Amino acid sequence: MNAEAYVAGAAQVRPRRGTRMSALRVAVQRLLNQCVALLLLLLLSPLLAVVAFLIWRRDGAPILFGHYRVGEDGRIFRCLKFRTMLREAEPALAALLARSPTARAEWQRDQKLLDDPRVTPVGRFLRRTSLDELPQLINVLRGEMNLVGPRPITVGELTRYGRVRWHYLSVRPGITGLWQVSGRNNTSYDERVALDRQYVEQRSAWGDARILLKTVHVVLGRDGAR
Repeated sequence: MNAEAYVAGAAQVRPRRGTRMSALRVAVQRLLNQCVALLLLLLLSPLLAVVAFLIWRRDGAPILFGHYRVGEDGRIFRCLKFRTMLREAEPALAALLARSPTARAEWQRDQKLLDDPRVTPVGRFLRRTSLDELPQLINVLRGEMNLVGPRPITVGELTRYGRVRWHYLSVRPGITGLWQVSGRNNTSYDERVALDRQYVEQRSAWGDARILLKTVHVVLGRDGAR
């Protein structure tokens, strides 16, 4: 079974009672998320403009990068970020993985590289400060993401979730979440999956508020940021 078929099949599996919210609560949550995202975009617009200029000056356009991710019920969407890599990033990654068994093993394990040669100097700063994630506020406005939820994953990564896939697919992914405030990149992938399951099974409005507040502390302290 290819990855796309796996997404379609997994999306048909519904979580156990209690993990899905009522339609009214979902609608209220979506509206609240969109209102907060719009407010943040307006307040942060000067910062966003500065970041966009720095990226353009260092490596030209495009400023934003959109990578396809799996959303609620298996819907595919473009998750936006400020571009932190060289424009020819994919060929550079393929060449690195072909020549380096160590990098290949790290990529297969984490889907990330600790010392990634594709990342620009400006991009490293944006990643350390998590500023590269700010364009995802646009995804929240579009209704593709929430402020809090599991981090959006690729189609290929969904196969690594096993039976936990229906937890992930039952909610909108988030800009921040339990994983980000629980060690982030200092955790293993299996721990990340377990945290996503825990979030879905225990989520609440107060829990989301606590995660948002803790995110501020984590971002300022750069805990687990790479």
